[in-house]
Amino acid sequence: MEFVFRWCTDYATNDGKLSGEPFERRIIARTPERVILEDLWWTPDGWKWRRSDVRLSPPDRWHSDSVSNIRDASIDYQLTSLPEGRTRLLIVMHRRPGSIQPIQPPRAVLEAEIGRLWDRIGASLAREYRGSGPRRKSPRSVSRPARSRI
Repeated sequence: MEFVFRWCTDYATNDGKLSGEPFERRIIARTPERVILEDLWWTPDGWKWRRSDVRLSPPDRWHSDSVSNIRDASIDYQLTSLPEGRTRLLIVMHRRPGSIQPIQPPRAVLEAEIGRLWDRIGASLAREYRGSGPRRKSPRSVSRPARSRI
């Protein structure tokens, strides 16, 4: 769980590559308790922007408040240890429409989109975990949230 927490909260400028998302990330501020970052996407219709204020609560949770022109969101992340060295990630998100996307996708559509995103992130995490030192069991359960409320 310690590895998963550090990996998930070690925000970096190249995070878009890990998730398969075409955004540019800037880290505005970083302390042991907090990270402020901005993401910017260019699309055929213009640009999309998000600023996130992330509060870290090691060893097993963090919270993000995001303001965006797509949607504003308040997101809680909770890690739980599972048998065989696995880790589960629970994501609970509350959202409000943003200025350029006043009509938001239905819950099931957004959950599926976030699930695919975390499948890609989880695969990157598992690869790094396997290569991080002596033989360890892979954190297989990290790739998909246990359940989500959006």
